[in-house]
Amino acid sequence: MVFSSLLFLFRFFPVVLLLYYAVPKKFRNLVLLLVSMVFYAWGEPVYVLLMVVSILISWTGGLLVDRFLNEGRETAARATLGISVALGLGLLGYFKYSDFILRTISSLSGAQVPLLQLTLPIGISFYTFQTISYVIDVYRGSAEVQTDLISYGAYVTMFPQLIAGPIVQYKTIDKQLRSRQESAQEFADGVDRFMIGLGKKVLLANNAGALWDGIKVMDPGNVPALTAWIGIAAFTFQIYYDFSGYSDMAIGLGHMFGFRFLENFDHPYLSKSATEFWRRWHISLGTWFREYVYIPLGGNRKGKAKQVRNIMIVWLLTGIWHGADWNFMIWGVYYGILLLLEKLVYGKFLKRLPAWVQHIYSMFVVMIGWYIFSYNEISGKLGFLGAMFGRGAGFASGGSIYLLYSNAVLLICLILGSTELPMKAGRKILSKVSGKNGSEILLRSLFYTGIFLMSVAYLVGASYNPFLYFRF
Repeated sequence: MVFSSLLFLFRFFPVVLLLYYAVPKKFRNLVLLLVSMVFYAWGEPVYVLLMVVSILISWTGGLLVDRFLNEGRETAARATLGISVALGLGLLGYFKYSDFILRTISSLSGAQVPLLQLTLPIGISFYTFQTISYVIDVYRGSAEVQTDLISYGAYVTMFPQLIAGPIVQYKTIDKQLRSRQESAQEFADGVDRFMIGLGKKVLLANNAGALWDGIKVMDPGNVPALTAWIGIAAFTFQIYYDFSGYSDMAIGLGHMFGFRFLENFDHPYLSKSATEFWRRWHISLGTWFREYVYIPLGGNRKGKAKQVRNIMIVWLLTGIWHGADWNFMIWGVYYGILLLLEKLVYGKFLKRLPAWVQHIYSMFVVMIGWYIFSYNEISGKLGFLGAMFGRGAGFASGGSIYLLYSNAVLLICLILGSTELPMKAGRKILSKVSGKNGSEILLRSLFYTGIFLMSVAYLVGASYNPFLYFRF
């Protein structure tokens, strides 16, 4: 079940809201836990048990770590932490990477090693990182231990962020789990944010994805460079609107239940370098790797050589986290090398260039990165990359010009929507009608209602409604 589905919008979510606000506050974490289990089981009932096991491992680990620390048994606490983290990563590794390892062994040895053919549990990469960070933070003393299994289970399974994040660290919502204040204003803010995310996903990401799907199956030898770049641009915008739209919906749903999740995107396509891009893209993942991998390894405190090592480790793991295939590893290494080059070689020179040149550079390396990311999906593989640089059917053709012309409105909307212009324009319009007999409320209501109705109209007649990050 996805947020951008008629089933969720008109059946599941209204029932959840009624249940949540019908019960006394002390039972609301229990309601969240139960409905989140139903939400997850809707798509994968078998793997609910796996998630329950992950919850019990980390919850018990947190209790034991806290107990050992209070007793002054540092070695026992450290050992318990190690076991808890190892078990969590072991489950993730078994279900996500087993077949990849077996395929690699087969290709290197020539032996036909049978694959396990396991179905990847939805959201396992996200909730595993959440459970691991909880135990680590209890050990560090940056989070209080949670003795209530129901509240902890609600944190891990909470359906707004369960499937695709943002990766919510326990310490950021600990107080909200124990005591939160729902309000009409908070709920209204959540509805607004959810509608923005729904529009991003349904109206923008889905249409960009349809354009990309039509181009990526073409024979690379017959693809002009212009068509290839239109395709990569479409995928670039699809993955942004798809993922950031889902994050917006998750943050909006959190508001409706009284939670405040941290932001996950900050207009990443306005970046002027790859380094800045990763400060703005999937912020919760970058924060997680920085706090739980990069800094513990020593960060930049132990000399250039170890800093280079630490950065490459983080980016190799970032690539692997996204998927069990070589293209994801190459993608991670690609960004690791880029960030090192910017930091150690040409970063200072880049900053002296005009802003528009920096922006072109940033979008170029990001789009090449998205090509690598989607490498295993592209017909012709490296042939498509060649087509992007004119080795297919030249620079342009009548078909590519028509493709650009017929999708011009969509591409303009995609470009403008990734900037701050819509937000600034909206604020300017609202400032002009603020305080004028409810005009601001009327305009806001019409705007968000319009997005909702257009999205529903699209969903009613469309069969194309993928979500890219389900597979991660």
